[in-house]
Amino acid sequence: MESVQRTTVVGFVLATCLISAARAETRKELRFTVGPHANVSVDSQYGKISVKPGSAGQVVVIATLQSAKAEVDDLQKGNRIEVGSHLLAGADSQSGRVDYEVSVPLDATVYVRSSTGPLTAEGLQGDLTLEGADASVDVRNVSNGHVHIKTIGGPITVTNVHNGHVEIASLSGNVRLSAVTGPLVQVNSNSGKISYDGNFGSGGDYDFTTHTGDIDALVPADASADFSAHSMQGQVQNEFPLQPKTHNRFAAEAGRSFFGTVGKAASEVVMRSFSGKIRLKLR
Repeated sequence: MESVQRTTVVGFVLATCLISAARAETRKELRFTVGPHANVSVDSQYGKISVKPGSAGQVVVIATLQSAKAEVDDLQKGNRIEVGSHLLAGADSQSGRVDYEVSVPLDATVYVRSSTGPLTAEGLQGDLTLEGADASVDVRNVSNGHVHIKTIGGPITVTNVHNGHVEIASLSGNVRLSAVTGPLVQVNSNSGKISYDGNFGSGGDYDFTTHTGDIDALVPADASADFSAHSMQGQVQNEFPLQPKTHNRFAAEAGRSFFGTVGKAASEVVMRSFSGKIRLKLR
């Protein structure tokens, strides 16, 4: 009898804890009316942030708090919206986690930051800035805007960006670009790998730089670009049929650099690494 009672008490305590945990997770919805070209900022020290297009003139933010150790602050000043997590005493990466789902007008300028992420943005046409420490970043299906991404170690994936001004910086995170074109596409990484799969557009400047990371570019036969590649201590490999250039950006060195053009050389592509490998591949 005593064993049965003890089991019942333990079960009751466990159920109570589960109910309390469920109640601790709360959902908060914020709605703002804005004009054209709104400026929206969302900052979460811990948690994921996703941004998608919504209705014109409306910004909607849905925040999911994991516990009472965090609060959500919001501020609207005209066309500027600021939403952020406010951590209370004793909060850690779990109890202080706040996840955000954000919908904005297509033309909104958006800034999001989270240390842990992940951070995602898709389907937008305004300027985007995404920053995180170890947060993974995924940007896809955007056009006609500036895209700025900064991480320390988080991986970065950018897919289907057209007519974009893209600037990416990461200390050690890998950067993968697929079907990304625009007047400027610039990637800087210390030890992360840079991968590009696309045709380099028409009339853009593409600049990929790493210290110890590798650079891979996979290009179709109908690409039109002026290529310059150089690795101080690493190797370079080229399987693309390039036409020789009269003037080279770097001094030619067998196995360390290659130069040449394909098509009408509409875009300029520069790839540099101190000790990583650089590969230009024909799709």
